Amino acid sequence: MAAAPQASPELTPIRAADLHDAIARQGFAFVDGATMRQALAQAGSLADWPAFAASWDDLPRDHYMADGGRYRRRRFAIYAAKPDGTIARQPHGPHYQGLDYNPLNGGIARWFEPITESGDGASLGTILAFCRQQFDRLAPAVRTWHVETHQFRIEARAEEAGQPTPEGLHRDGVDYVLVLLIRRRNIARGTTAIHGLDRAPLGSFTLTDPFDAALVNDARVYHGVTAVAPVDPAAPAYRDVLVVTFRKI
Repeated sequence: MAAAPQASPELTPIRAADLHDAIARQGFAFVDGATMRQALAQAGSLADWPAFAASWDDLPRDHYMADGGRYRRRRFAIYAAKPDGTIARQPHGPHYQGLDYNPLNGGIARWFEPITESGDGASLGTILAFCRQQFDRLAPAVRTWHVETHQFRIEARAEEAGQPTPEGLHRDGVDYVLVLLIRRRNIARGTTAIHGLDRAPLGSFTLTDPFDAALVNDARVYHGVTAVAPVDPAAPAYRDVLVVTFRKI
């Protein structure tokens, strides 16, 4: 008889002061929205946050879904975090993941529409600066980072669940990842699970409030998110997140 799957313990969010140590020690951290918003405010301005959040209302559909799903919308942009401390947007290009990291949609260059001006203002700059501060501390020898930003909207309908990570439990093929919840509307489920390299569960949590966040050392853990479904099948239902990845170059 097969052994029952090992339960993943539900995690509580950490304090801002413990963020660096948590990522260094266990390879990930879950931060609640109030704590994360305060930490971001210390890194820069969030003055354009309403316009930034509203930019998710203008995401084109992702046409690269090998499962045929029509539940994902996204935009994409590339930045370089340079040795002089600047973070500069780069010419638009494709997003690429090898099949080892994304067996569903990887193996090809995927060209997504670029993040628009309303999504590339003070709030995004602050988020990138915060990530730079955290990841520089974790990898002080790195001088230049290749940074990718992804706006995702996962929609859910009565006839089609939304899949935040349709490739399942995975790694992204980068060094560090931030997942920041922008908003949820009429959504149930969507639990994030963290697993070690041996696939043993390390913990789980659900991003429910704006600014709830997860930070991940991609070399040390796998992560995945359960499908989302509408609470009221007759009303629009979606989960908006920003995913930022840092890769040393």
